[in-house]
Amino acid sequence: MRTEFDRELEDRLVRYAAIDTQSDEDSGTKPSTAIQLDLQRLLMDELKEIGASDVRMTEYGAVLATIPATAERAPTIGFLAHVDTAPQFNASGVKPVVHRNYNGGAISFSDAPGLTLSPEAAPYLGTKSGHDIITASGTTLLGADDKAGVAVIMSAARHLLANPAIPHGTIRIAFTPDEEIGAGVDERLPADLGADFAYTFDGGAVGEIEYESFSADGATVTVTGVSIHPGTAKDKMVNALHLGAKIIQTLPHVTMTPETTEEREGFIHVYEMKGSAAEVVLKFILRDFERDGLAAKGDLLRQVCAIVQATEPRAEITCEIRPQYRNMRYWLEKDMAPVDLARAACLDLGVEPVSVPIRGGTDGSRLTEMGVPCPNLFTGMQEIHGPLEWISVQDMALATQLCLKIVERAVAGQSDA
Repeated sequence: MRTEFDRELEDRLVRYAAIDTQSDEDSGTKPSTAIQLDLQRLLMDELKEIGASDVRMTEYGAVLATIPATAERAPTIGFLAHVDTAPQFNASGVKPVVHRNYNGGAISFSDAPGLTLSPEAAPYLGTKSGHDIITASGTTLLGADDKAGVAVIMSAARHLLANPAIPHGTIRIAFTPDEEIGAGVDERLPADLGADFAYTFDGGAVGEIEYESFSADGATVTVTGVSIHPGTAKDKMVNALHLGAKIIQTLPHVTMTPETTEEREGFIHVYEMKGSAAEVVLKFILRDFERDGLAAKGDLLRQVCAIVQATEPRAEITCEIRPQYRNMRYWLEKDMAPVDLARAACLDLGVEPVSVPIRGGTDGSRLTEMGVPCPNLFTGMQEIHGPLEWISVQDMALATQLCLKIVERAVAGQSDA
């Protein structure tokens, strides 16, 4: 079904996606890449243009804005999305392509003739006949994760500011950098946001209202060998590459990896190996839905490092594990009011709400842990972090309607109290 938001959402996503905003976990700056601020400055201009108040950029690169209340005694609600794109795949030179009135068949890519997106491989796509589908051109990701969320919030904000007769409480908007590298929520953000509760628009299929995420740690293993000219290396060289490979080989392979787990199963994922015979750095992410399971995976990684270290005492192997975020369920299950509000709003739209554990995390995971309850809501994004990423404009429109319905219901709930 076409809505008044379709063309606006299409235009916003196409424009935003074309701007390179890839984050970089190896950077020591905040935000991690200056290019993220290119989109942030554009969003500030657009927020001011539509009449938002208190538009500013924080020292840590987040853009904040306010939609003033038009009703009394309503809660202050925050809506968040992140502007950065994932470092895992090429995100430079994104060329969004709109496939209007999708015919239900396979989608090809102009810049990658051998690449195909089909309903057989992506069943959700098969339910979108007649929709307007946006993809990239085949050599980059699209960036709907999470520029679709940005477009949804901006479109809802524009609608509310253009229609002041709509009753709502104070609405706070935040567009964050660096979510993809686990650094989207600065310790100052909860106070700067000033919301009673919030929502991230960073989810997938229509109807998803998520309040349970992975708990996550990151790990860096550094292997320092003994470097010497290979011509005189007999009984002297200690090859750090060999030891790094041994660590990977000793860890579980047929269980406890992303490609062998699903649903509530956690994993240890090595995603980067850099270095030389002299020194190697391995990077891991550790994921589990429960604290004990996450701690056990960290212990296992440390044990494997210790075992490999014992085989070669001349090497030095260090294992640093750092917290990233925790399962938002630990806090939200104590007060499900924001989740229940979103579910009721979904039903108002004729959409059946679905809550499944996120095999990942959002800025909402950290915000919830830091005292701002923040479930995650759908945008429609699919096949993220790769060249097959796609989204339906009509799914985005439903997400925009959900945002507006939450605002409407929050006021009605106060009136009923």
